[in-house]
Amino acid sequence: MDLGAYIETLQGKTVAVLGIGVSNTPLVELLCRSGVRVIACDKKTREQLGDTAAALEAMGASLRLGDGYLTDIEADVIFRTPGMRPDVPELLSAKERGSVVTSEMQVFFEVCPCPIIAVTGSDGKTTTTSIIAEFFRAAGRTVWVGGNIGHPLLSEADRISPDDIAVLELSSFQLLDMTRSPHIAVLTNLAPNHLDVHRDMAEYIGAKENIFRYQSAGDIAIFNLDNDITRELSTRAAAHVRLFSRRDEVADGAFVRGGAIWLRNHGAEREIVKTAEIRIPGQHNVENYCAAIAAVDGLVNDEEIRTVAREFHGVEHRIELVRERRGVKWYNDSIASSPTRTIAGLRSFDHKVILIAGGYDKHIPFAPLAPEIVAHVKLLILCGATANAIRAAVTDYEGYRGAPEMVEVKTLQEAVNLANERARAGDVVTLSPACAAFDQFQNFMERGKVFKQMVNALDE
Repeated sequence: MDLGAYIETLQGKTVAVLGIGVSNTPLVELLCRSGVRVIACDKKTREQLGDTAAALEAMGASLRLGDGYLTDIEADVIFRTPGMRPDVPELLSAKERGSVVTSEMQVFFEVCPCPIIAVTGSDGKTTTTSIIAEFFRAAGRTVWVGGNIGHPLLSEADRISPDDIAVLELSSFQLLDMTRSPHIAVLTNLAPNHLDVHRDMAEYIGAKENIFRYQSAGDIAIFNLDNDITRELSTRAAAHVRLFSRRDEVADGAFVRGGAIWLRNHGAEREIVKTAEIRIPGQHNVENYCAAIAAVDGLVNDEEIRTVAREFHGVEHRIELVRERRGVKWYNDSIASSPTRTIAGLRSFDHKVILIAGGYDKHIPFAPLAPEIVAHVKLLILCGATANAIRAAVTDYEGYRGAPEMVEVKTLQEAVNLANERARAGDVVTLSPACAAFDQFQNFMERGKVFKQMVNALDE
C-alpha cells in the first residue's frame, strides 16, 4: 500500500491526532489537505499554542485542547504522539469503542516504498543512524532520515522512490506498540533508561525487541556482542543475525583487530578502515562505526566508508567542540541524557575535565557513573533536579576520597560562569548531563543550543 492508497482508506472517517508537536503537525496538514476529517488534540491551551491553533483551524482541523483533551475521543483512527503510552485509559477506552490506535511511524512502515534501515539502543543510536546515512550519501543514494531525528517522513512518503533508502532512529516510545520491523535492524546496546515512563526494565527491553520482532529470514538484524542484553537478544531473532564487537572477533559482522575495523562474511574477511582514521573521538564511536559498517556491508563500497570516517565530524550536541577560548576547550554533549552516554563522553578525553551535569530525573541509578566521575573529572558542577542524586552517588562510592570537588548551582548560566572562572589553559569543559533536559528545557537540543550561546557569549 502506498501513501495515496492509505489516505483513501481514511476518506469519510474521522481521524484524531494526539499531540500538536513536531512529529504530528505535518500529519495534520497532510490529512486536512487530503480532505480527511481531523481532530487535533493537545493538553496545551489555545493561548499556549498561539498562532498554531488558528493555522490548524484554517486548514480545516477541529481542536480539542486543555485538560480533558483525551476524554471520550470519538474517532475511527487515532494517531498517538510518541511520548504517550499506548495503554493510557483513554486510549484503551477508545479501542473498546472501535477506534484504531496507530502512530505516524507505524503507518510510515506500512507505506514506505523503499528499504528501511532502523537503529535503536540506549546509547549511540543518533550517531550510528547519522553514519549510515552518510555512507549512503557518499555512495550517491537518496537518503531519507527520520524517526527520532530528522523530521517526520509520513507526509513525504509519496516523494520517496523505491531506489531510495530510509534510515531511521527509533526510540523505545516509538517502538512500544510497533507491529512492523525494518529490513535491516541495528541494536547498538541496552542499559537502564527512560524508567520514568516504562514500567520497568523488562518493558523497556521488550519495546526495543520490536525493531526485529517482526522480521523474517530474508531480513538482517545486527547486535552488539559486547553488551550482555543485546547479545542475549540476538538469540531470539528470526532474521539473519550479524554481530559487531570492539573486544572480540565475530564470525559474521564487524570487529576490531590491530587498530582497524574488519568485516567478516561467509568466512571471508577484509580490513575496512583504520580506527585512527575515524574523525569523531572516543572508543564508543569505534563501536558506532562497527555497527554502521555491518549494516551497509554489500550496499556501500569500502572507499566510501573510509571517506566518511575521515570527513564526518559527528552530530550536533554529541561531544561537539563549541569553541576554544584562552586555551580552554568547551564541548557540548547535551545529547548525553543517561549515565552510560556521559560515561562514554568522559572516556573520550585523555585527561580530567570540568563536567557540568544534572537535569530531569528519569529514575535511572547514578551509581555506575560515580567511579567514572572520580576517574575522569577534576571539578563537577551540578545543576537541575538530579543534582543531589548525582552528588550522593559520588559521595557513596567507596573510591571517593574528596575529589573531584563538587559544586551545585541553580541554572545552566551559573554553571557556565563558574566553569569559566575555574578553567585554566589546557582544560576541557564539557556539558554532559547524564539526564534529560525537561526540568529546565524542552529537550536536549534546546539545552545544547542555549549552552552554545552562553559559551560563545563569553568575552575573549
